[in-house]
Amino acid sequence: MNYKLLGNTGLRVSEIALGTMTFGTEAGWGADKETSQQMYDAFIKASGNFIDTANEIYTGGTSEKFVGEFIKSERDSIVLGTKYTDAMPGTDPNRAGNSRKSMMQSLHRSLKRLDTEYIDIFWLHSWDFMSPVEEVMQSLNDMIRQGKVLYLGISDAPAWVISKANMYARQNGLTPFEASQIEYSLIQRTGERELLPMAKDEGMTTLAWSPLSSGILTGKYNTDDEKGTRRLDVSEFAALSERNLGIAAKVIEIARKNEVSPATVAISFVKQQGLIPILGGTKLRHIESNLESIDFELNSDDIALLQGESTIEMGFPHDFLKATQAVTYGGQLENIIHTRPNIY
Repeated sequence: MNYKLLGNTGLRVSEIALGTMTFGTEAGWGADKETSQQMYDAFIKASGNFIDTANEIYTGGTSEKFVGEFIKSERDSIVLGTKYTDAMPGTDPNRAGNSRKSMMQSLHRSLKRLDTEYIDIFWLHSWDFMSPVEEVMQSLNDMIRQGKVLYLGISDAPAWVISKANMYARQNGLTPFEASQIEYSLIQRTGERELLPMAKDEGMTTLAWSPLSSGILTGKYNTDDEKGTRRLDVSEFAALSERNLGIAAKVIEIARKNEVSPATVAISFVKQQGLIPILGGTKLRHIESNLESIDFELNSDDIALLQGESTIEMGFPHDFLKATQAVTYGGQLENIIHTRPNIY
């Protein structure tokens, strides 16, 4: 396992993160404690140190409880991240959201469940479009000053929100967000429009959740047996479009050529785009299979094939700006040496 620096900090995190949303069976699915421990142990054995969990939105808090127990003997060597914002529907309007009150209460509950004195990376889980960035950044930095949080991350938020929050932080001598989490895979590449260029410009690390697109990229839906024997829910059925199954077929083709699993190909693609994939599962074999991507790298031809199969429309203003580069740069683009983000 290799390690990467988190954003603009000196913190070293493993090139793959372990997602623990499946730790616990309270939602009617997931992994029991024994299986969760086995998946955690396999990740640690592979030299992983980056653990991702969340407040009670993950299996009613069981995920955090399991993680807290598993890391107890090696807490100092673990980079532990948890999240606040989301909560199950209830009667308390302040239990969820990005506000100072929601943040403080959620953090205190997480620290108790995790049985730890501090969180390495405290993530804002999703943007609520109500809380001012000023309140959010001041409150998060209060948690840092209290020694309860070391670094900040943000998940599932528009690029303009992250940029605005970090600008406010820099202008006021505060700690900014150093990492973001987005949905990203060969099937979901829309983050390339705004979120990834923003992260590159900010120097932020980006983590990819659902790098296998809920299992579609493992190829399990490309077999007649799977289609004929498994009852799909509405969201799964909608995801099995001709485009998505075509992408999965290309992944399978490249996997067979390289004698690896389709999951290894899909995860390696995400890694080679510069993101940290968050791996999860409900069985030990899921994690073991996914970890095979550590020792595999796609060649440039295979990457080009995958990019071509999974291409997305960039939309305005990107398509317009790409089409007008000749006049934008006065015909001198190829003669201008620069390292600034350019998605074209």
